[in-house]
Amino acid sequence: MAKKIVAGNWKMNLVKDEAKALASEVVAQAKAETPSDVTLIMGVPFVHIAEVKNIIGDAENVFLAAQNCYDKPSGAYTGEISAAQLKSYGVDYVILGHSERREYFGESNEMLAAKVDAVLENDMLPIFCVGEVLEEREAGKQNEVVSKQLSESLFHLPVEDFKKVVIAYEPVWAIGTGKTASAEQAQDMHKEIRAMLTAKYGDAANDISILYGGSCKPSNANEIFAGADVDGGLIGGASLAAADFVAISKSY
Repeated sequence: MAKKIVAGNWKMNLVKDEAKALASEVVAQAKAETPSDVTLIMGVPFVHIAEVKNIIGDAENVFLAAQNCYDKPSGAYTGEISAAQLKSYGVDYVILGHSERREYFGESNEMLAAKVDAVLENDMLPIFCVGEVLEEREAGKQNEVVSKQLSESLFHLPVEDFKKVVIAYEPVWAIGTGKTASAEQAQDMHKEIRAMLTAKYGDAANDISILYGGSCKPSNANEIFAGADVDGGLIGGASLAAADFVAISKSY
């Protein structure tokens, strides 16, 4: 059965003291309020990784994610961070393929495949983002777009590695816009993704967590998470407020 996951993506927000305060609030509230079968993940900027890891400590249901990594193990790549470096700080998950990385930094499916490999080789778990922009949705091409992203970046994996991947479906037109895919639209797309995974990997697809990532907040999380193939959320803005983030984790 797929794990229930609520992952926060802080993006490029918060300075040191703000990050420490937020992480401390999330851990304290999660211990008291988050259901034991729900995994909470904080996806933080690189500069906050060490501090947040220390704050998480031995919390049983709270984990640490980085927002990206480079695919090379080391070398003359100024400004980049390797998967091995992240692992050495105790990072558990790495968010890969977010639409902002694809759009602003030109990350291709081929490049992301190499990053997925690097994360897995260093015993961390990828949170792999897929999704369509508004023009693709309006043209009815969302299935084609997502299928290409999955096949070119993930379908080279043997089933044992594939089962370690978390998928996050993000309708790009609903990120930071205030628009949200309806619960029906979210479930329909998650069902399609599950079918794509099943066609490649068979029953192993049933164990893959597929998260919804598009303006999910406490007011709509219950409805979205009710979808049979929606296993949680990749949360943006609402992850910057501990009460909202933990409230979403209680939406099951």
